[in-house]
Amino acid sequence: MSTDTSTVTPLVHRVTGRRVVRSEWSKFWSLRSSWITLGVAVLFLVVIGSIAAALYSPDGPLGGKDAGSGAALTLALAGTNLAALAVGALGVLLSAGEYSTGMVRSTFAAVPGRLPVLWAKCAVYGPIAFVAATLGALVSFLVGSAALHGEPIALSLGDAGVLRCLLGAGLYLGLVGVYGVTVGLLVRSTAGGIAILAGVVLVLPGLTGLLPSSLGDTVGRCLPSNAGQSVMTLHATGDSLVSPGAGVTALLVWAVLLLAAAARRLRRSDV
Repeated sequence: MSTDTSTVTPLVHRVTGRRVVRSEWSKFWSLRSSWITLGVAVLFLVVIGSIAAALYSPDGPLGGKDAGSGAALTLALAGTNLAALAVGALGVLLSAGEYSTGMVRSTFAAVPGRLPVLWAKCAVYGPIAFVAATLGALVSFLVGSAALHGEPIALSLGDAGVLRCLLGAGLYLGLVGVYGVTVGLLVRSTAGGIAILAGVVLVLPGLTGLLPSSLGDTVGRCLPSNAGQSVMTLHATGDSLVSPGAGVTALLVWAVLLLAAAARRLRRSDV
């Protein structure tokens, strides 16, 4: 009598960056909160921008300006701050949420190197947020342009600098999404990460006014929110705004610093 001693060799897939990105892509779209929160961010852009344009009055704060002032873009992008909060909060959820559910242990068991998870989350969410935000800004501008037809501040998509500002809004919100992912990995708390992000985006710019003028202006220029405002403003004015090129540089520097901090935290922690 013979015994079958054959063994079955388990199929092992090598961890590659492409497979990690594919995994994070599947995770993103399988969560209902992902596309709902992203939809809310786009809704903020379109609805608030459209309402601001529809309520424009020559006697209001932007009255008396001409098309060259970029006031039409200011109205169209009026919902950017709230959109940034939604986009950033989703970034925090995508990273810190895994710690609250315990899924992070499975993720790091599948990807022991850990850092590919960080790169993949940012590589997936950053471009998605950029595309969604750019489309939202474009729709808001087109709807606002129809509402402002015949007004002195009216602009068209072909006017100089308009497309750059709309792409700048998308770039800013896409990078805010990356900031959210890194902050979530740094603090590993959904509530804490969202609170920090909201403070930096919404609260901190106003607090710089409490500092001495020279210091407040310097700090203000370095903040992501003011750098983002510079990128999506037709003509940068005021002490807290810089040129569009400098604004892009500041946003990218923030991204690099936060990515480096999150990578260090991942490498030095047990989980």
